[in-house]
Amino acid sequence: MSMTKEFKEFAMRGNVVDLAVGVVIGAAFGRIVSSLVDDILMPPIGIMLGGVDFKDLKLVLKQGVLDADGKLTDVTLNYGNFIQTLIDFLIIAVAIFMVVKLMNSLKRKKAASPDIPPAPTKEEVLLTEIRDALRSKPL
Repeated sequence: MSMTKEFKEFAMRGNVVDLAVGVVIGAAFGRIVSSLVDDILMPPIGIMLGGVDFKDLKLVLKQGVLDADGKLTDVTLNYGNFIQTLIDFLIIAVAIFMVVKLMNSLKRKKAASPDIPPAPTKEEVLLTEIRDALRSKPL
């Protein structure tokens, strides 16, 4: 089997395609949630905390260090960005949990619904008629 044919079979499996779609949708979903957190949730939270912007929260470890361009910069521990990322993660986790919970409840409803048996085939109908005819004949 050639390498390209084998790769094509691998790539066209349902799981690989589903995974690729999930990654693309997940990346887009991540950007949406980041925008939700950055642009909608964090400004009111910052106002409630006295006008604090979480991205500005940092601990200066060393002041006035020369960087590669020759500019003086501070060496900082940006814990505000970490808090922002943590909130992003928590919101994404809750949203994914809700989606999975919804999907599981839909699966349970589908599994709980009674399945209607399929209609008998022509062969089954004929065999049933033959059986009934044989039962009705006296011995």
